[in-house]
This record gives sequence, structure tokens and C-alpha cells, in this order.
Amino acid sequence: MSDPINEILIVDDEPIIREILVRKLTESGYRPTPSENAFEALSKMRESPFSLVLSDIMMPGMDGIELLKQLKSMYPDTAVVMITAVSNVSIAIEALREGAYDYLIKPFNLEEVVLSARNALEKRRLILENRRYQEHLEEIVKAQTTEIRQLLSVEQQKALELSNALEEIEVTHSATLDALSTALDYRDNETEGHSRRVVRYSGEIGRLLGLGKHDTVVLARGTLLHDIGKIGAPDAVLWKPGKLTEEEWVEMRKHVEYGYRMLKHIPFLQDAAMIVLHHQERYDGTGYPQGLKGDDIVIGARIFAIADTYDAMTTDRPYRKALTDPDAREEIIRCSGSQFDPDVVEAFFKIPAEYWLKIKEDVGLHFKSYKDLSRPAVL
Repeated sequence: MSDPINEILIVDDEPIIREILVRKLTESGYRPTPSENAFEALSKMRESPFSLVLSDIMMPGMDGIELLKQLKSMYPDTAVVMITAVSNVSIAIEALREGAYDYLIKPFNLEEVVLSARNALEKRRLILENRRYQEHLEEIVKAQTTEIRQLLSVEQQKALELSNALEEIEVTHSATLDALSTALDYRDNETEGHSRRVVRYSGEIGRLLGLGKHDTVVLARGTLLHDIGKIGAPDAVLWKPGKLTEEEWVEMRKHVEYGYRMLKHIPFLQDAAMIVLHHQERYDGTGYPQGLKGDDIVIGARIFAIADTYDAMTTDRPYRKALTDPDAREEIIRCSGSQFDPDVVEAFFKIPAEYWLKIKEDVGLHFKSYKDLSRPAVL
């Protein structure tokens, strides 16, 4: 059976609410099906699973939270958005903890309902694509390895065939990184230019520290994908315009481990996955998720910490203007030994301020794919 991409199951015990949602979602190009309670919803799911369930929380018989639990157990690939008439943070947090993609509070704006449905379906699509890719990546690598070995058995073509095969694998790896980076851009638009600039900044610091070719490649991959775990963050937390609550911060901090779990089983990204896991650690041990200290933090994450902070401070954000280069440098000096590795700070200050500006311009003008990030800036 093909994936029912646009099919949405609406579960609400109020007929008028069901009618309004069906009409609006139909007008928006979706195929909604109404259900008056959780039991009927489960019955319809058994007949033909839906991509998205839009469910009220407060319902007689089985409430929306219990329905959510059963859906995530029996139909883990189905996205669920909860609706509640009670503005209760604890209920919303419970819904997100149980696997809801988002929650809406009655009375809702119908355009917000459509946007939430669209975002939930898009997030579901990206997660399924990523899972399918991971499931097939090992098979692809094995097939390519077998092909290379077969080519090596032909003596006259050995050198040429091996070179072509290795180049093809490198192109595949580059395309993979571009795909993962693009997937993150769909979820968090602020990461696009930021991640790419930080890759170049980190590379320059790494060269001054004498990183070898392998470690330089690992650094670039880990830096580019450092926030890939945000794909798994709830929409309501990732896109919240105001300050996060403590419970929401707990959810947001999980993106580090989400990202690590996404990458650790991909052979050519296993080392880079450690940078993703450590990128929120601090040199003095006050970071997360493990509270690592000093050299226990991989060198790539220690380099990333300065490059990331420098770019964040010197780039305009919706909530503040960029700092000047001198002010940013002063802050880096202040945090040397606490947030940052002093040796990495020393390497950072060996690079002139105008070189950082050139890198920022270079990334914006010339970026086409991940491979472009390895090209040094030219003063």
C-alpha cells in the first residue's frame, strides 16, 4: 500500500469542530476523515493507517493522551498533533513527551491548524527519508566495496578503476552531507549560513593546530552537522518565539543526543558523530550532555566551540544586532579556560580579523555544496 501522505484523521467528540476542521483541511488540499472518539479512530487506523492524526485531548471514554500512547505504540510512523481547550503547560509537555509533534489550544486559528499539519507531515517525511537512508547506506557501501574488489581483479584496469570508484564514493559522501544539511535547513532556517561559515572558521583554526587530513575532514563533517539533531525537536519548542521553560530546555538539549544517534551508525560519519555529541560541552566541565572537561572533549568540538561562538556574536539575529569584531574577541578572551580551550583560543587569535570577514563573504558568494567548504579563503 502506498504511503497516504495527505490523509489526516480528525478525532474530536464535538461535531462542529470536526466539521470545521474537515472543511478547512479539504480546502487546503488534504484528505481529512472525521472520527468522534478514540475507539473509532483506532478502528479506522486498523483499516487504513493515516499519515497524521489531529486529536482532541479531553474526550469521554479514552482521552487524547491515551490515544496518543496507543498510536505511537502501534503506528510509530504516524504524526500526531494534539488539540486542547485547557491552556495547561503540564498537559502540553506530557503530550510532547509521549511523542506528539505539536499541540494547539482552542479556540484555534484555522491557518495555524493548517500550518501545524503541514509542518508535522514535512517533519515526518524527513524522518522517514533519513531512516530509509540509514537502513540502505550499509548496503550501498557493501555494494560499492564489492564492485571495487571486482575491478581490482582486472590487473590492466586496476589503478584507473579504483580511482574512479573512490571518487564516486567521495561524491556520494558529499551528496549525503548536503542532503542532511538541507534537511536541517528545512527545520531551522537560522542554521544554513551559520553552519557553513562555522565549518570554514573551524577548518582555519584546525590547520593552525596541525590537524591531519583525516581529522580535518572529520572536523568539517561534524561542524556542518552539529545541529542535525534539531530535526527531532518538537515544533512547539524549536520555533517558540519567546523564552523556553525549564521543561522545554530539557527537550531542546536532547538535540545533541538525537544528532549523535542519527549519525553513529553511518560508517563515514562515526567520528564526526562525536563532535555532534560533544559540541555543547564546556572546557571547565559545565556543559552538557555529559559534563566533560578539558581534553575529554574531542578536539573537533573544542575547535567548534570558538568558531560557533564567534559567528553567533558577529552575525545579526532577530533578537539582537551583531557585536563588533573587537567586542567578540574580548568575550572569547574572557571565556578562555572556562568555555574555551586556551590552546584553541591562542590559535584563533593568530588569524587576522580581516581573514574571518573574507571567509564570511566567500561562503555567501561561492557555496554550492559541502565540498566547497574545504576551499580556503583568498585575501
